[in-house]
Amino acid sequence: MLQMNEKVDVCVIGAGHAGCEAALACARLGLETVIFTVSIDSIAMMPCNPNIGGTSKGHLVREIDALGGEMGKNIDKTFIQSKMLNKSKGPAVHSLRAQADKAEYSRAMRKVLENQDHLTIKQAEVCELLSEDHKITGVKTFTGTVYECKAVVLCTGTYLNARCLCGEAITYTGPNGLQPADHLTDSLKSLGIEMRRFKTGTPARMDKRSIDFTKMEEQFGDEEIIPFSFSTRKEDVQIDQVSCFLTYTNEKTHDIIRNNLDRSPIYAGIIEGTGPRYCPSIEDKVVKFADKDRHQVFIEPEGLHTNEMYVGGMSSSLPEDVQLAMYRTVPGLEQCKIVRNAYAIEYDCIDARQLYATLEFKNIKGLFSGGQFNGSSGYEEAAAQGLIAGMNAALTILGKEPIVLDRSQAYIGVLIDDLVTKENFEPYRMMTSRAEYRLLLRQDNADLRLRKIGYEAGLVSEKQYQDILEKQEFIKKEVNRLKNTVIGASREHQNFLEAHGSSQLKTAANLAELICRPELSYELLADIDPGRQPLPEDVIEQVEIEIKYEGYIERQQKQVAQFKKMEKRLIPSDLDYEEISSLRLEAKQKLIAYRPVSVGQASRISGVSPADISVLLVYLEQRKAK
Repeated sequence: MLQMNEKVDVCVIGAGHAGCEAALACARLGLETVIFTVSIDSIAMMPCNPNIGGTSKGHLVREIDALGGEMGKNIDKTFIQSKMLNKSKGPAVHSLRAQADKAEYSRAMRKVLENQDHLTIKQAEVCELLSEDHKITGVKTFTGTVYECKAVVLCTGTYLNARCLCGEAITYTGPNGLQPADHLTDSLKSLGIEMRRFKTGTPARMDKRSIDFTKMEEQFGDEEIIPFSFSTRKEDVQIDQVSCFLTYTNEKTHDIIRNNLDRSPIYAGIIEGTGPRYCPSIEDKVVKFADKDRHQVFIEPEGLHTNEMYVGGMSSSLPEDVQLAMYRTVPGLEQCKIVRNAYAIEYDCIDARQLYATLEFKNIKGLFSGGQFNGSSGYEEAAAQGLIAGMNAALTILGKEPIVLDRSQAYIGVLIDDLVTKENFEPYRMMTSRAEYRLLLRQDNADLRLRKIGYEAGLVSEKQYQDILEKQEFIKKEVNRLKNTVIGASREHQNFLEAHGSSQLKTAANLAELICRPELSYELLADIDPGRQPLPEDVIEQVEIEIKYEGYIERQQKQVAQFKKMEKRLIPSDLDYEEISSLRLEAKQKLIAYRPVSVGQASRISGVSPADISVLLVYLEQRKAK
């Protein structure tokens, strides 16, 4: 039989949220790219929650967009409800979350892929990676076709050796009953890649007609909608929104779950994989939080053209009869009809410590990896990794410097650094608390932080880059103007302050000092600021944040300067840790296994103590002196 051969630059395996970003990045940088999927109908599919963004995840989407990715643009086209979370708190934790029309989201992303130059979509299962001398040379599909290439990006999500569990019923499928990928794991192992087993879960879907919404609290979107993408015009996203609903479990629900724990694959020992601690099943919630008499349940529409409703907060792997019984104890779900049962899914993935921060495998040149395959969870985390893996695969082929975002630059930097330096025993989920410099890494300033990097990589246009330079100039000029505009303690000014519940002026003050008062704002001061010129909303937002939080921002910038010093202390790739006699044995073993590129990265490896870092620094100084 003749073997078919094709030649391309990059092969992307998987067309979920990571694969889409990876493939688009490579193609947009001019490389001939093929993206493989077990089903074209599963491109950018949302097998679990029908939303994009949320706490900390909204930051990731904004950063993806600032770098030239697609997720933010796609959700702006296909959302059905939008809400800014944590508005009562400071700007560091404001996070945008949008309810998606699942089918439309997938369809819109597929359309983008289908119309992208240099990109080919191929429905096929990749079963083997081809390499020579620890360097990728191509891939082979199940039907025998060989694609010769210069780089491969693995974005297999939850498909590798996947099996779905619903009580005693086990089906060997990927999410939503789609075909799994059963042949690639052996090839990965033969290349020396260490595999692990994780699991995640998803709740049931209900028929909308069987739900009594009068017993639930209606949840509305924001009156003024803010887009995810910096390229989307605000006026284009002001649409009529659909409602979501909130209800709660109760003791009846919990009793049914407790009485059937022996039938749960999690507690019966059938599930081998480790699940996400921050997104537990309802069984886990009832067992681990036994003191709680209720848990939130969100009823969310899956789209405008379907009656399916997503039951957020009640993922489960209990048998079908138990599921129906427990769901029907929840107010509003007494007569519910299940369209799709809840299930847990197990899959093969890797310990991401086998990767550099570029997301290239340390031992296989040209092999990159992104998404849930790296041991993370979530659409947004996947897309962020896919974008970086794709960009770096392309930049490496083009002979350019790869992109590594550090912890002070982006949530994406925190995400990847955590994955490649820390031992994760469960699917990793991004949270604002993981970012030490979160006051600097706000979702509102992602464009100011990252547009230049996207531009230099080739994914951000000249106009977008010039727009950001202009925005930076506007912000700088307006902050300076406010600091240099002084008002006296005149009767007019005192009356203004009194009217807004603000203390009187004893001496003259500049407008920036007044903005720092919690009861005052840039907008309110317009009445006593005759020199003000009209400015775009996003500029005003940055001006106000910069002034109000100036002290905190300066403090974090000093912390970042210290952090950068450690990151710049590079460790020679040929360093023999065995020679450093004062290093503890555990630290030696960890440093040999990880091969950190900098002292900063070494300091974040679990098992490497501050004392070990001091020893390492002394040794590096001595080596330098020699």
